[in-house]
Amino acid sequence: MDSQSDNDSHSKMDPSHVHLPQPHLPHAHVPGEHLPHTSRDIHINALGIGLATGAYGLSFGAISIASGLSIAQTQSLSLFMFTGASQFALVGVIGAGGGAFVAIATALLLGARNSLYALSLSPRLDLRRRAIPAAALLTIDESTGMTMRYSANVQDRRRAFFATGLSVYVLWNIGTALGAIGASALSDPGMLGLDAAIPAGFLALLWPRLTSNSRTENQKMWTLAIVSALVAFLLIPVLRPGLPVLCSALVAVGASLIWGRNSASEHLNRRGQ
Repeated sequence: MDSQSDNDSHSKMDPSHVHLPQPHLPHAHVPGEHLPHTSRDIHINALGIGLATGAYGLSFGAISIASGLSIAQTQSLSLFMFTGASQFALVGVIGAGGGAFVAIATALLLGARNSLYALSLSPRLDLRRRAIPAAALLTIDESTGMTMRYSANVQDRRRAFFATGLSVYVLWNIGTALGAIGASALSDPGMLGLDAAIPAGFLALLWPRLTSNSRTENQKMWTLAIVSALVAFLLIPVLRPGLPVLCSALVAVGASLIWGRNSASEHLNRRGQ
């Protein structure tokens, strides 16, 4: 009895037998892990993106009118082209006196990235054939980014894609209409100095590409941007408006091919070692 009692008291005093309550620690977010969300989160974010883009559409509508396009032409670009950078490029070249061919070629060059987005999104969205035409129109930077963010399952991906695409489409077109109507009411829309908004807008699009990568990649992007700008600047006196931009784009294409070839060679060398 005494031995049993001693064993019981010893086990009660032994710290290894004491069960302490475990503290509740917050779940740490692991990079690449999908955060919990609801459809409400997706819709709120999509609406916010649409409102911001719609405000930018106001400037496009006004700039397009100042560049010589009519209200109907301006609205048609937003309804059927629906890719902001290409639209700004087209009206910018036309406003500078460039021909229609150069303006269209510049717009197509900038819009080509949407085709690459479509190739990446197609297996992720897994849409029925009848939905593909609408999805093609809504494939833009914003809808692609939201699809990648909410990629936990196909339902979330589709919801993020269409909610963002439709929000941007509707509000971009409303902004375009308001900007175009407002600018057309002025006797001389050019007096607003809206032509400066086009290069400012492109600088805003370019800046994240120059600062959001690793130090080595940022140095490459800065070098490419400076060389391309110098090429365009030197060609301005000898080429028609719009052509210097196309030539500078060819510099970027050449640099991309060279860097891609070098990266492939380095990868093969590492595998050989």
